[in-house]
Amino acid sequence: MSHTTHVGNAGNAGNLGIGIGWRPEIAEAVEALPGIDWVEAVAENICADHLPDSLGRLRARGVTVIPHGVSLGLGGADRPDARRLADLAERALALGAPLITEHIAFVRGGGPLTASPTLEAGHLLPVPRTEDALRVLCENIRIAQDSLPVPLAVENIAALINWPDEEMTEGQFLAELVERTGVRLLIDVANLHTNQVNRGEDPATALGQLPLEAIAYVHVAGGVERDGVWHDTHAHPVSAPVLGILAELRSRISPPGVLLERDDNFPPTAELAAELDTIRATLARPGPVAEPVTGPEGASNSTSDTAVEAAPSTDPARQRLALAQTALLSALVAGTPAPEGFDSRRLGVQSRALAGKRAEVVAKVAPDIPRILGADYRATFLAYAKCRPMRAGYRRDALDFAEHLLIADRPEDAAARRELTQWWRDRSGARAPRRATRMVRAARSVLVGR
Repeated sequence: MSHTTHVGNAGNAGNLGIGIGWRPEIAEAVEALPGIDWVEAVAENICADHLPDSLGRLRARGVTVIPHGVSLGLGGADRPDARRLADLAERALALGAPLITEHIAFVRGGGPLTASPTLEAGHLLPVPRTEDALRVLCENIRIAQDSLPVPLAVENIAALINWPDEEMTEGQFLAELVERTGVRLLIDVANLHTNQVNRGEDPATALGQLPLEAIAYVHVAGGVERDGVWHDTHAHPVSAPVLGILAELRSRISPPGVLLERDDNFPPTAELAAELDTIRATLARPGPVAEPVTGPEGASNSTSDTAVEAAPSTDPARQRLALAQTALLSALVAGTPAPEGFDSRRLGVQSRALAGKRAEVVAKVAPDIPRILGADYRATFLAYAKCRPMRAGYRRDALDFAEHLLIADRPEDAAARRELTQWWRDRSGARAPRRATRMVRAARSVLVGR
């Protein structure tokens, strides 16, 4: 496979330096950290017409802000949603960002391609490394590139499961993706470590197969191992093996930027600063320096004609991919049988991880619900989520969960039930379900769950 790239004007992002993921919970700490050259903000958590004051202050200091999308689903069977692309474009323009980043993942299944209800994963799931999936991903990336005002970089993800009958390694898959589309890469070295533990994939082999000149920047994050499975939590300190992969990458190329991610269990500012110092020390070791790859002045964000011709019509590939992804997602979030070829034990680990993530995010977007339910919240939500897939995002999920509880005349405490009823009514714009409605919906729920 050739590693020739068609990067357009992607090199305009330049040398980013050392950065950290901006989160509202650590906004003050991020502003106080010394030597921060840039930050990355989750695109879906900010509004283009009402940016957080902290991001405004950082930008005024000359700190670059890059929007990082998590819900586009570029690796899914459907073409990218035009509204989601427009939202990403607005955020990039509002932030004056030099590029936008997203993930090589699918996040939903079902829909018209499978004539079935849409299912939401609520998190990033791996794309099979097959020619079908690659063709679909390439077309989706071209659509995104043509819709966005700045270059796009895509990230390799961490995975708990293996697709059966894969045709390429991760390095080969990413190299071919760059060859066909000219997209830049966001390489997460923590995800390479996760895939080493969970999928037996050698990070050095992956790095050796990558077109390193296409790297826009690098992610570093912490995780934890439980029962032989590595969980990419972004809630623990960066481990020595992850720093070792960063050092291996540094021995091959000087990355344009490196960013520390932390999404939960936030430590004191001094600990964040110490982790950043460790990353700087790792990068200070001798290694080759690569010039950023730049295209001609004013070059288009889209791929060259040669790259476009590399992939034929992908409609049959989309349908095959849609059926495969929907079957997997249904097993993970709706309790249907595991598709043939998958490790059922590992699917159980992934299913529990998705449900746990869902419970955590619902608690963040609707903190009144765990406050009202108290210590029973997590167990109650996990029981609810077992066979009730997310329909349309976490806020809708919170409303559906609250309605489910009210239908069942829960919580048992009358005062708590009245408070939950008022919470649900304030946000749904509807009257609380009457007793007859509750009985009908409860019966329907039992039938659907069978």
